[in-house]
Amino acid sequence: MTVPDPADATELSCDVLVVGGGTAGTMAALTAAERGASVLLLEKAHVRHSGALAMGMDGVNNAVVPGRAEPDDYVAEITRANDGLVDQSTVRQTATRGFAMVQRLESYGVKFEKDEHGEYAVRQVHRSGSYVLPMPEGKDVKKVLYRQLRRREMRERIRIENRVMPVRVLTHPDDGRAVGVAGFHTRTGEFVIVRAGAVILATGACGRLGLPASGYLYGTYENPTNAGDGYAMAYHAGAALTGIECFQVNPLIKDYNGPACAYVANPFGGYQVNRHGERFVESDYWSGQMMAEFAAELASDRGPVYLKLSHLPEETVGAVESILHTTERPTRGTFHEGRGHDYRTHDIEMHISEIGLCGGHSASGVRVDAHARTTVPRLYAAGDLASVPHNYMIGAFVFGDLAGEDAAQYTAYEGELDARQVADAHELVYRPLRNPSGPPQPQVEYKLRRFVNDYVAPPKTGAKLSLAVEAFDRMSREIAGMGARTAHELMRCAEVSFIRDCAEMAARASLARTESRWGLYHERLDHPERDDEGWLHHLDLRKAPSGAMEFTARPVEPYLVPVPEFAPPGGPERHLGEVELVPVATAGPREAAPAARPTAPSKGPAAEDPTATAVSPRLLELLALVEDSPGLDVLGPYLEDPDPAVRAAAVTALGETAPAGTGPALAARLRDGSPRVRAAAAAALRELVEVLPAEPVLGDGLREALGVPDPAVRAAALDVLRALRLGDAPLYAAALADAEVDVRVGAVRALVSVDAVAELARAAADPAREVRVAVARGLAAVRDPRPGPLGPLLDDADPLVGGAALAALAGTGCPPEYAERAAAALGSPAWQVRAGAATALRAAPAALAVPALAPVLADPNADVRKAAVLSLLAHRDEPAARAVLAGAADDPDADVRAYAARAAHAVH
Repeated sequence: MTVPDPADATELSCDVLVVGGGTAGTMAALTAAERGASVLLLEKAHVRHSGALAMGMDGVNNAVVPGRAEPDDYVAEITRANDGLVDQSTVRQTATRGFAMVQRLESYGVKFEKDEHGEYAVRQVHRSGSYVLPMPEGKDVKKVLYRQLRRREMRERIRIENRVMPVRVLTHPDDGRAVGVAGFHTRTGEFVIVRAGAVILATGACGRLGLPASGYLYGTYENPTNAGDGYAMAYHAGAALTGIECFQVNPLIKDYNGPACAYVANPFGGYQVNRHGERFVESDYWSGQMMAEFAAELASDRGPVYLKLSHLPEETVGAVESILHTTERPTRGTFHEGRGHDYRTHDIEMHISEIGLCGGHSASGVRVDAHARTTVPRLYAAGDLASVPHNYMIGAFVFGDLAGEDAAQYTAYEGELDARQVADAHELVYRPLRNPSGPPQPQVEYKLRRFVNDYVAPPKTGAKLSLAVEAFDRMSREIAGMGARTAHELMRCAEVSFIRDCAEMAARASLARTESRWGLYHERLDHPERDDEGWLHHLDLRKAPSGAMEFTARPVEPYLVPVPEFAPPGGPERHLGEVELVPVATAGPREAAPAARPTAPSKGPAAEDPTATAVSPRLLELLALVEDSPGLDVLGPYLEDPDPAVRAAAVTALGETAPAGTGPALAARLRDGSPRVRAAAAAALRELVEVLPAEPVLGDGLREALGVPDPAVRAAALDVLRALRLGDAPLYAAALADAEVDVRVGAVRALVSVDAVAELARAAADPAREVRVAVARGLAAVRDPRPGPLGPLLDDADPLVGGAALAALAGTGCPPEYAERAAAALGSPAWQVRAGAATALRAAPAALAVPALAPVLADPNADVRKAAVLSLLAHRDEPAARAVLAGAADDPDADVRAYAARAAHAVH
């Protein structure tokens, strides 16, 4: 397909626009229509079978049925489950309006389990409170809801547009209120713009955030079509999101990635056990703390963990099967059958799901008030997208109802739309069509979500989260380069951009909250304690005017229902701004930025080679010849071809086939007029150096190449001369005057190969640090090393040179006068010098070395301490050395500890 013109967009208008036709969206549309609003319901799939409710539901987790539970008890329960971080006014809406919603759904035809007296058969799962209401025929819930949408009186007010996917909420440029959306049709690809009086986002969780253990992109615990669309749209519209650091992590069936359904099994008498058959769950609510206990048991020698049903009678197991194998995951029975497992004889192995963002099952979502309003005027959020902790299905229905009721007061927006916002949405949708051969969406998404698993999934650390932020920033460019050819592929590409936004939000929010809370959901290894004094606050994030992601610590609202375990401190909001990344290094903080020589910008072959011409047909001839391993007589004419591309290909062919005479022929090409050919010849010579005969004619060609202006050629010629023993000290010493540092370093290595100590010592005054470091190491690598020539380098002002010279004393020998200099160097401010000095003392007399090295084990730099331990090991026959090493057994650095431990096992 081709990129449509924005001017050809399909334009729609309505009073209330509902984005998402799942649980909350369907209810929002029904309520808004009942209150007289004209409603447009957009669904990127088909409303008949979309959303997390698509395959039905096996029960209600949070039904506060009068006589069986009290709203205040439920509010307190959710407050405890969420470690005190809740807006109780939102949770109380579910608690007080949930039963009326159950009755409303029942009037639609949804069936809830009742006892013989017609009373709701509420069951108890948690140790306090009875909130679980089974739905024996819950597979039909979505069918029932769709039937309501298609009633005549609803059809007059609710227009359904299936296969339309919004990508951005459009806002008014003056006051920021929501005035519509921009998106596209996922089958035809047409651009769609909607004007609306209010916008309700009901797009569900971000289920495609972490990568399942199977590696299958869509094998997620949550509905895989829920890719964080609403999270990203709300963020870019300027809405605040909150609790994004509180991940959703769930128990699931091993290898199946379906829920273990404790809410179904436990009321029937099932429970979770370890491999010894012991119940281990201490927590009362299925929360992050319970998941932490679950993960700890799984990782211990008491794992694996199982859902135990085998002790139940046949009629109970049959009842559980009838629910579990018909709703949510109808393939569950087939999975168990394929493994030869039966609930009657086998307990079901469990594991842990990938991470996701979900308000309904944890707390991460768009910030809303008790009427589902976001912080953007006329923009609403409901369902798993909204941050109403542990809201589940009934809460989604309740907040869909609240959003529809409040939004119905607004009428369609008829003004102008912001052209820039529309253009940005158009670019987001259609940019993959401009690069159809770019990386495909599955590959880019897999890479993105692997980064989520590697760096963001708990347990978290500041270092890993910082690496995640850097990775997601890099990936924004890769995502912009994705390719697509169809409207369906455009949908998947847009979803990857949403996932990336959610991944960055998750990483930055987790960095900002410097404590551990919610058990496994936000376990920070570098901040392991819960900090109620500093962090009993909501962490809100929003998009700043600059485009950066910024944070605010917002006090928890005064509780409507007191909970003795928590006392919200109140006070003003704390503006945190952008989160600061944690420095990541391998040996502690960098003392200085690493230095690097500037490199010339890369150029294409045509730009660097003025002799390049159009592709020659002889290139194809040559490629065909290579298959028969031709000799030099056949390849020779191609080596002299006027086209440098042909000559370069002929050089590459020589490297592959290596016929007789290859060495001299490649050496001749080092003098070619084309940089491409010269580079190919240098690479081939280095590759073949072990198999080329060291013949004089090759040596002559390499000597001639030392006069070529190309420094890469001169460096390669020196390397091959050294490796084949075709050069001598005078030749190599002459190269020490070369203008190029890399050539001079190659000359130093060559002089070492012929043990030219005097020539090496003269190079100690080279102006380049790299050369002087190579000299220091080379003086210790000759066959008969002596410490004397290292003298000038020991006083070098550059710490890398001085450190290398000191370390070289370990190879040349370190007599007393040098040992004293090394001991004095242990006080240098440069860790490289201290590490070199500690290494030097390895070869010093023990009487001098051991007392000097003992205090070094307290050095702040791990590499210095490691060098000291290695030197002390060389003196471990001395009791004093062993005593010092014993003190390093608890060093914070693993290498230091490991080497120190050798002293106890290897005493001579």
